[in-house]
Amino acid sequence: MYDLHTHTILSDGELIPAELIRRAAVLGYRTLGICDHVDWATIDTVISSVTKMKSIAKEYGLTMLVGVELTHSLPENIETMAQYAKEKGADIVIVHGETSVEPVIPGTNAAACSCPDVDILAHPGFISHAEAKAAVRHDVWLEITARSGHNRTNGYVARIAEDTGATLVLNSDAHAPHNLMDGKTREVIVLGSGISPHSAKDILNRDLSKFF
Repeated sequence: MYDLHTHTILSDGELIPAELIRRAAVLGYRTLGICDHVDWATIDTVISSVTKMKSIAKEYGLTMLVGVELTHSLPENIETMAQYAKEKGADIVIVHGETSVEPVIPGTNAAACSCPDVDILAHPGFISHAEAKAAVRHDVWLEITARSGHNRTNGYVARIAEDTGATLVLNSDAHAPHNLMDGKTREVIVLGSGISPHSAKDILNRDLSKFF
C-alpha cells in the first residue's frame, strides 16, 4: 500500500514524523510521502527535517518520500517553488489544489497542471477538462482524497479523469492518526468515487516508479 500525501507537526499535523512512519508501517504501508504544507518561509526547513527520517523509515521496511505541499501559493510562483523544492531534495511535490472548501487562489490548478516539477495536484475540486488535459501532458497526477471536506468532489474529479485520461492517485491527506487508511477503507474511498472495480485496482496498486 502507499500514501503519498500526509502531514506532521512540521505543518498542521498532529504527529511527529517518527510516529507517523511507525503507524503507517504497522498498517502495512510500503511507501509513504510526508508532504507538509510549505511556503517560501518554511520550504527549506521542512525538506531538510524530513530527509533525516529516511533511514528510520527504512528500518521499518518503509520507503519514505520527502515531499512538500505548496499551499496557498501565488499561481505565478508555483513553477519556481516546485523547481526549487526538487533542487533542495524533495522527491515529490504536491500542490494544494482548488478544493471547494478553502479559498484557494483561482489559477492554482492551471499553474500546477502545467508545471513539469509538480507530481500531484491534491484535492483539485472542480478542475476543468482543459486543466486535466494539461495534467496529462505534464504527467501531473490528480488526487482522490479521503480527507473530509476535500473529498466532496471526488466523484467529479474521477469523471474528469475518465474523460481526459488523467492519472488518478489515492491519498489520505492525513493530519491525525485516525486519518490513515487500512486496506478496506482505501477500497471504499475509490469505489465510492464512482470508479469501476477494474480502474480501482489500478489506482490502489499505482506504479510509483516515477518517484524513485
